[in-house]
Order: sequence, then structure tokens, then C-alpha cells
Amino acid sequence: MGERSDHSQGSGATDHPGALEIEATVVLGIRVTDWPALRAAAVAAVEELDFSGADPAAQRSELLREVSEDPHAALGALLHPDRLIGALPGIEALGGTLELSTTDDFAPDFAELFPLDGEDGEAGDWTLTPRTACLLHTQLLALADAAYDDLEEHGDEPVLPGEDAEWSVFARLPHTTWAMHRSWRRTMARTFDDLAEDLGLGEWPLPRCAAEELALRFALADARQLLTSQPQAVADLMGELPADLYDYDWDGCSDELLGVYDMGVDEEDEEAGVRLEQLLAATHPEGWFLTYDEAEEREPGRGYRR
Repeated sequence: MGERSDHSQGSGATDHPGALEIEATVVLGIRVTDWPALRAAAVAAVEELDFSGADPAAQRSELLREVSEDPHAALGALLHPDRLIGALPGIEALGGTLELSTTDDFAPDFAELFPLDGEDGEAGDWTLTPRTACLLHTQLLALADAAYDDLEEHGDEPVLPGEDAEWSVFARLPHTTWAMHRSWRRTMARTFDDLAEDLGLGEWPLPRCAAEELALRFALADARQLLTSQPQAVADLMGELPADLYDYDWDGCSDELLGVYDMGVDEEDEEAGVRLEQLLAATHPEGWFLTYDEAEEREPGRGYRR
């Protein structure tokens, strides 16, 4: 066996036998504010990579799929230690790992996003208050989590009569959806995240399609139930968010947030809930994600949380 050396044996090591070896730990807090831009940068980075092995083309294709669907994978491609070190002069990488995780305690600043003293209306006008926005946001994320959990546990399995207790979200949907495939369920799970993202950007969560209309109804119902059954938990969640007369006005939320866009049904004078039921009954579930005519279409390549 050769004699052990305590110096790096990488390229250039013999030229600089006294080179320092440094272990650097960097902890970054990152908020994704423009997923399409992040995705585009990650795709470009993957295109520049050299792949080796039995099927380099398949490896590239798989990684492109991952970074196009998952912000964690996109960040992983851009923040990989080899890529970061390669951009710095005078050093070489000796190895390293990258760990990414979602911060559980992050929450938007709803007091700033939904100010009570805004200039967008006269005093006394109904508004979506910070506390209402916070509770709705929490319930939408919880529904998204539960829907993805359903998907991971059941996949393409149909919801069967009498077994609805085994499901968290998809058994709550109309029976016409109970046999829908995995891809449809994944898209339905994303509707909760889409509406939560609206709130996280300081926008009212106005449903842009029938599926989002149904998703927001679930969130409103769950928020109402949580406030009744666990008022202290809700109070703890609010922290120091300012209180307002319109806090937890679920009837006002239904009036102001639901049925805003034309649903394309004949009975325009009917209540929004009735119109939604008519639309869902007359439309195949695949069509529930079609954007309303007057609404702005969401970014089609925005990916999925899971």
C-alpha cells in the first residue's frame, strides 16, 4: 500500500501541497416568488450538464421532468455544490451534499398583504381581513396536504361506497369523480395550492374554474368548522394579527369570493352555489379545470407540490 497523504489529491494538489481544506456550511432561507423563472433557469442548467452511464439521454429527460414539476428539484439543480464551486476561482470541490426542506413555520405576513386601512374602498366596505385570509390560507394548505396524502395512499383506486372514511378529500367530491385517475386527482389537489398562493401574494382567492370553486367551498366550510370546534387553536394561529369587524365573515366570503366569474350556465339569477352544482352536473370532471371565460388562465407549467 502506498503511503497516506493528508493533502488533497485533486487536480492542482501537487502544485500547492500546502493548500487549505475548508469545510463551509451555508444555511439559506429561500422564498420562491417566481416559479416559472426558477423552472426556466433550472431547465437551462440541466441542459448544460454532462451525463454518463448507460442512457445519458434518459437521465437528462428524467431530470428535466423533475425540475419542471418540483421547485425542490429545480433548486437542487441550481444549488448543487459542484455547480456553485465551479463558479468560484482558485478552488476545487472535494465533495459535499445539498439538503432542501420546506420551512414549516413560514407564513405570509397577512397584516401587510391585507391591510385594514387600505385605500381601495370606503370605510364600511366588506374586505378580506388578515385573520380571515390567514385561516383560509391554513385550511387550503391543509386540504392540499390531505389530497396529496390520499393520492399517495390510494393512487388510481376508486372511492367505494362505504369506504369514504378511508379518504380525506376525494370522497368529499361528487360521486362522478370517485373513479377518476391519478393525474386528475393530482390536478385537483393543486387547486387548493393555487388558491393558497393567491392569498400568499395578497390577492383575493377568486376561483377561476369549477374545480377551484369547489376547492374554496371546502376551505370555507373547514375554516368555519375549525373556528367552532377549536377556537383557541385559531386564536393561537392568529398571533398578533389585527382584529376587525369582518373577521371570519364566512357568508361575506361566499358572497364576495364565489361565483365572481361567469360560469356559463343559463340561470344567471340563481345563487352561486346552485349555479356551481348545475355546472358540475353538466360537465365531465375533466372539464372542471377549464378556465372561466373572464378569468386569467393560470401558468400552465407551474408544476405540482408533490
